[in-house]
Order: sequence, then structure tokens, then C-alpha cells
Amino acid sequence: MTAPESHPRYQSLLIRERLVAGVRAGITSQEGLIAHGRGEAFDYLLGERTIGSAIRASRAAAALLLAAKRPVLSVNGNVAALVPDEIIELSRVTGAQIEINLFYRTENRVRAIADHLRAHGTSAHEILGEHPDASLPLDHARSQVCADGIHAADAVLVPLEDGDRCQALASMGKSVITIDLNPLSRTAEAATITIVDNVVRAIPNMIRLARQMEGLPEDKLNEIALQHDNKEALQDAIREIVSQWKGQGEVEIGETEAP
Repeated sequence: MTAPESHPRYQSLLIRERLVAGVRAGITSQEGLIAHGRGEAFDYLLGERTIGSAIRASRAAAALLLAAKRPVLSVNGNVAALVPDEIIELSRVTGAQIEINLFYRTENRVRAIADHLRAHGTSAHEILGEHPDASLPLDHARSQVCADGIHAADAVLVPLEDGDRCQALASMGKSVITIDLNPLSRTAEAATITIVDNVVRAIPNMIRLARQMEGLPEDKLNEIALQHDNKEALQDAIREIVSQWKGQGEVEIGETEAP
């Protein structure tokens, strides 16, 4: 499909096309398209823009990754299809490992995602997840992780996440960063830091902010991360949605007579 750049939903249409291409390439699951549609609805409510609290959350998240001893970036099919170059660059800037972790896991999909990331500049030894050798306390495929990756991590970025794995990671004492457009989700509430933003905007913001903080002492980075109030950030996102649409769509309903 070719859409003119003047189209009001041009960027949204491009994202859809990249995900559909990901399905064709065996990277994205068909179920991932449904998950994206849910997030897209919230992005629309936010005005398809990065709000102030999301920038502040991105800064705290970048600081947390920089300060962590064993940071890991968890990658699923949607992330690989939408921001492969950006996730690799974030890994480089923060020193975080990349691990593939899928809810709808097949070995073919894992291999396709690994090959896709390598094609974008990541070497084979830098990708984890093809041969999981540890598990999380979950009863589905996302329990399968690498002992030297997510299982041993002290901080994990889990963009486009499902709530139970986020809760499991938090219960293991890990700092969890998520990118979730739904400020009411279990994931958003369970995470240490939730960035209420589209992943195509959030990851580049994290890269930019991490570069700005490179070289800061660990205690300063920890201070930046700890100052973040996740509950307040989620409340701010809800307020932004309400203020964005307050007064719009209000319909005056007249009285009706009973039949």
C-alpha cells in the first residue's frame, strides 16, 4: 500500500504495514496484530504524541538501564518488526543484552527474529533466547528464558508486554521497565517504570536520553530512576486522555417517551 505523506494517519499506516510485513516474514504473530490494534486505540486517545510524563519516564528508564549491573532488553515479534535498529542501538548505548522472548513461541519464529536482528547489525553472540536454559514462574512459553539473560538480570525492559510476566519478573526482585500505551493495564501497574507511549517513539527517546546521561556516576543515575513516581505518571496519562477529549463527542440526549 502507498499512502501519501499528507494522510493524517500516515505514520500509523506505516506501522501497520511494517507489522503485516513482519507476519509475512515469520517475525510477528497474527495475534500480535490484534495486540497492536489495542495499543493503537490508546495512542489515538493520546493524540499520537509523546506526553511530558512519558519523556520523564523514558529518562528514568534510561538511567535505570545505565545503572544496572545486568540489564536486558526483551524482544518480541512486534518490537523486532517495528524498531530493530533502535533496539540494537539502545543495547549498545546502555550495555544491555538482547533476549528474544515470545508468548506465541515457535523455534522458526525465534530463529527468524534472531536472523532479522543480525541483518540489522547484531552479531550472533549478542542475541539470547534461541536456546533457553532457565524458567520464570509462569505456565506458558514466556517462562522460557536464558540463565545468563533475563533470569539473571537486575533490570529488564519488556516493551509490549503481557501482565503476568511483568508481575513474575517484579516478584523476582527485578526492576521492570515497560512501554505500554494502556495506562490501565496490569503491566503498566506492575512495572517499576511504565512509559505510556508508542514503542516507535519511546525507544528513540530512550536512546537520546541515555546518550545525554552517559558518564554520570551510578549514584546519580540511581537517584534519577528512584525519583520516578510510576503511579503519578499513569495518572498523568489518564488525565491527558481525558483533557484531550473532554467536550468532544458529548451528545445531548433528549428525553424519550415510553412506548
